[in-house]
Amino acid sequence: MRGAWAGEIGQTQFMPSSYLKFAVDFDGDGKRDLVHNTADVLASTANFLHGYGWKPGAGWDEGDPNFPALLEWNKAKVYSKTIALLADKIKGASDTRSSGIDAPR
Repeated sequence: MRGAWAGEIGQTQFMPSSYLKFAVDFDGDGKRDLVHNTADVLASTANFLHGYGWKPGAGWDEGDPNFPALLEWNKAKVYSKTIALLADKIKGASDTRSSGIDAPR
C-alpha cells in the first residue's frame, strides 16, 4: 500500500489508521482499493462517517447531528461545509442558503 507524501490513501484521502479501521471491500474482489475502485471508495467513506455517528437524513450544517462526523474527516469547518455542499449538489439540492456558504451565481 502506498500513500501520498503526507500519508493519505486514495480518492477520499484516508489516513492509514482510518484505512485499517474503515476501508471495506464492497465489490467482493478481495481488495480494499481506495485508489482505483469507486465502489470500495464510496462504501469505505460511508463506513467512516457511520463510524463517527453519521445519522442518515439528519442535517450536516454546524450545530446539526452530522457536523461532528464531518469534522472527524477534517477539523477545518470550511472543509466540512464544502464536503456537505458538494454532496447536496450531487444529490440535486438547489437551496444552499441553509449551508452558510454562498453558492456561485
